[in-house]
Amino acid sequence: MSAALENAGPCAPGEQICNMALEWTGNATVAEVADVLIGAPLAIAGLAALGLFLRWVLHSLVDRLVLRAGEGVLPARGSRLSLLRRRRGEESPAPSVFVSTRRVQRAKTMGDLLKSIITGILVAMFGTMILSELGVNIAPIIASAGIIGIALGFGAQSLVKDFLSGVFMIVEDQYGVGDVVDVGEATGTIEAVSLRVTRLRDLNGTVWYVPNGEIMRVGNMSQNWSRAVVDVSVGYSEDLVRVQRVLREIAHDLWQDEDYRGVIIEEPEVTGVEMLAADAVNLRVLVKTSPNEQWAVARALRQRIKARFDHEGIEIPFAQRVVWHRDEQRKEQPQDATAGSPSAEEKPAGER
Repeated sequence: MSAALENAGPCAPGEQICNMALEWTGNATVAEVADVLIGAPLAIAGLAALGLFLRWVLHSLVDRLVLRAGEGVLPARGSRLSLLRRRRGEESPAPSVFVSTRRVQRAKTMGDLLKSIITGILVAMFGTMILSELGVNIAPIIASAGIIGIALGFGAQSLVKDFLSGVFMIVEDQYGVGDVVDVGEATGTIEAVSLRVTRLRDLNGTVWYVPNGEIMRVGNMSQNWSRAVVDVSVGYSEDLVRVQRVLREIAHDLWQDEDYRGVIIEEPEVTGVEMLAADAVNLRVLVKTSPNEQWAVARALRQRIKARFDHEGIEIPFAQRVVWHRDEQRKEQPQDATAGSPSAEEKPAGER
């Protein structure tokens, strides 16, 4: 009897509320009403609750990712600097407020975008499932979504590539507005960063628009700290020990200067002889600076080196050209035999 009712009854396979009501009451109408009033709303409520739970979990993961991106991938100034300043009884300078604020804002923007994408995907998925519970035929919807996905996949490959590259660049904080970067074909200051394209301006004022998907590597010259590299040339006759001592004094004076207290972040280093060139000996000075300050510090250091070397009498050699003039001895030899022949006397036209 019950098997016959199940086969001929109003309840479809899988409708548990309808089957339970039919078994309890034996009335097909009550079973249908119970399924409409209890079964469908309960299934819809369960799907909605599951969707909200997944949204909460994924949004929590995004919040953790945003927090990590806001703190930065690279550490702040190195512990060596903090140790040096503690030994000298100085307070470590606070990190750049602009850099921190920019990083947090970009991370929050990226987090909001990811949350919107997650919400849209979940709404589409669970909305389709809810429509199926309401009796709507979702086969055309799924087929249309598949066709649209294939069309976008073939027609917007470069756009998707640029978008994904931009997402990772922003999340990893590879560069930001105001940074000086080298992206291969172009080198300059970042003016704008979006998910699809990066805009930068080079030293000549040319604005470059670089698609994010075309950037294979990025050289950031102003992230967290920079370094000024100053090469100094002296003559071979100079005492290199004395020259290095003078360079250390110049660099130390610059390090102690109040105008550069927050710009130079470590004691400058004189590495010594870097190259034995054709007409000079090259020495190198390294100065660790705040972001984008390496060029100004290098200019100031070169100016001080020139003034001090002039005072100390240290020679900075320069390229020279020596011209030798040969007089013809027309009186001693015939004109046809002596034409163009050099004399023993040679006169330099330039002095070293």
